Amino acid sequence: MRKINAYLLIFSLLLIFSSQAQTPKKGKWVSLFNQKDLSGWKIYGTEKWYVENGELICESGPDKEYGYLGTEQSFQDFELSLQFKQEADGNSGVFFHSSIDGTKITGWQAEVAPPGHWTGGIYESYGRGWLIKPTDDKDKALKMGEWNTMVVKVVGNQVTTFVNGQEMITLNDEKIGGRAGIIALQIHSGGGIKVKWRKLKVKSL
Repeated sequence: MRKINAYLLIFSLLLIFSSQAQTPKKGKWVSLFNQKDLSGWKIYGTEKWYVENGELICESGPDKEYGYLGTEQSFQDFELSLQFKQEADGNSGVFFHSSIDGTKITGWQAEVAPPGHWTGGIYESYGRGWLIKPTDDKDKALKMGEWNTMVVKVVGNQVTTFVNGQEMITLNDEKIGGRAGIIALQIHSGGGIKVKWRKLKVKSL
């Protein structure tokens, strides 16, 4: 009986330590991508998500539909930093405070798109649509076909996005602040899309 109780105690401690290891401490950057595989992520839809040369790549498949790659973990107040490079049509996005059913996503998107299509703006999926777009003069921060750094910061009701150090938008919205959810990368429908991602990391605030 003592041996059984000892085993149960050890097992319980291992579960506690494991859960603690998976929960990021506030203020500490945690990598979301190990440069090897899609561990920690889930694919939604039939479009292509794969790792090549240490980069995470999304690419349209034969169905040419929407596709998503979502984190297994949810976040509420956070700062997300990542790099993206658009090849071919770069119509994509970074969703947050989101949930996905099949390929129907509910939440908010920080836009990633070709020049002139409001990269860094916030779009509410299956809701109010565009909430805020960056002004035209800020679009020059985007470098099509090169690596770009995007930062998305969400604290309470406030969302701020940056592209290559340029603040793109600041938005205050009670609906956004009222929920948590996963982070997800998007492939837009229509085909011909390819975007590369790297250096994805998040900090809980």
